[in-house]
Amino acid sequence: MRVLVCEDQDAIRRMIETLVGSSGHEVVGVATGAKAVELASTERFDILLLDLMLPGALDGFEVCARLRGHEATKELPIFVISAMDDPESRARVRDAGATAFYAKPFRPLELLKDIQAIAATRK
Repeated sequence: MRVLVCEDQDAIRRMIETLVGSSGHEVVGVATGAKAVELASTERFDILLLDLMLPGALDGFEVCARLRGHEATKELPIFVISAMDDPESRARVRDAGATAFYAKPFRPLELLKDIQAIAATRK
């Protein structure tokens, strides 16, 4: 599977890339929401791992909403991984169309299990 990771903190992005890549998936990492929307709209990915607090004009909420608004990406599974673990943020993420929410610090094995479940549906 091809996995797109959108996380602005380099250390966290590299950790997620290593975690997911070591499970046999191809991983592409970006640091901005604009780049995530651009790549997801022009390349095929099987899942997006998305932070909410991103620099620039597009935060994670907006990335999710924009991808849900495009025909090519409206079904893309979007797993949000964020420290914004309050009821309002969770509701906004759900309303924007996210598939799942993981609070930082997240459980790597839980994330990998859920990624594998998506992979199983793609076979």
